[in-house]
Amino acid sequence: MGKQSKFQEEKELKATSGYLMLFVGLLGLILGGGLLFYGIMRLSATGGGAGGWLILAGLVLLLIFFILLCGLKVINPNEALVLALFGNYYGTLKKDGFYWVNPFVSPINPTVKDIPANTGRAKKVSLKTRTLNNEKQKVNDAMGNPVEIAAVVIWQVVDPTRAVLNVENFNDYLSIQCDSIIRNTTRVYPYDAAEGGDEKSLRGSSQEIADIMQAELQEKVENAGIEILDVRITHLAYAPEIASAMLQRQQAAAIIDARQKIVEGAVGMVEMALDKLNENNIVELDEERKAAMVSNLLVVLCGNKDAQPIVNSGSLY
Repeated sequence: MGKQSKFQEEKELKATSGYLMLFVGLLGLILGGGLLFYGIMRLSATGGGAGGWLILAGLVLLLIFFILLCGLKVINPNEALVLALFGNYYGTLKKDGFYWVNPFVSPINPTVKDIPANTGRAKKVSLKTRTLNNEKQKVNDAMGNPVEIAAVVIWQVVDPTRAVLNVENFNDYLSIQCDSIIRNTTRVYPYDAAEGGDEKSLRGSSQEIADIMQAELQEKVENAGIEILDVRITHLAYAPEIASAMLQRQQAAAIIDARQKIVEGAVGMVEMALDKLNENNIVELDEERKAAMVSNLLVVLCGNKDAQPIVNSGSLY
């Protein structure tokens, strides 16, 4: 509870209609301009009198209503404007439309640099869904093997007040937290799970690992008013210095698995052949002939090359 108390709570600003204030402002400018023109005419005609006061009143009205028109703000869909008044948080405009606010407020958006404070459009915070493409990183996995990993993060700002006031730059903040989460997660899991094991691996459980990274990243950026919509691993490979050795290891494992299946299938076929011969009484084989037949069938079925048939016209003995 104490941790949440430091977060700036959002205050949605109830702004006045911009169309009404635009009409009032233009009317005031016309009135001030009319007084100024009339005062100049009186001053030139009489050489003094009320002409000076009319000019002063016209200038004051022009200044007041010009400042008044500076409070007009346009909010487009999926945009927000966080406003401060003399250094204090004033409120947030999130609903799209045309509004008028206190002309002395200034928009805040630390992610936009070298932009004057009174440039409202440039200081708006986008609430649209955005993509962070995390570049490849070289990290040691749980087994100590260097791997290259990259991820893409789909995110959006849901609380512009927190995004602007709680962190220095929410774009950089998210990028740094994403790098940290990817590195920490990669160090916990191996690239490949051990044979016969049920542990998670970066390659075999990529979706589960991505979900874990999403949950951890969401927790880290909660104070920045950011919602993580999705995390996907876009690149995963061994580092170049060990890629060749690991490829040979994977090829050897694949060959062993293939050979195991071939042998299992061959043994089953030999067993079926012997059963069929005995069942139909085609030929009677003693143990030695069975052994020779089994040997020949296994050579034919498990060999890498086609077998060359040899016709035996004599006796086996």
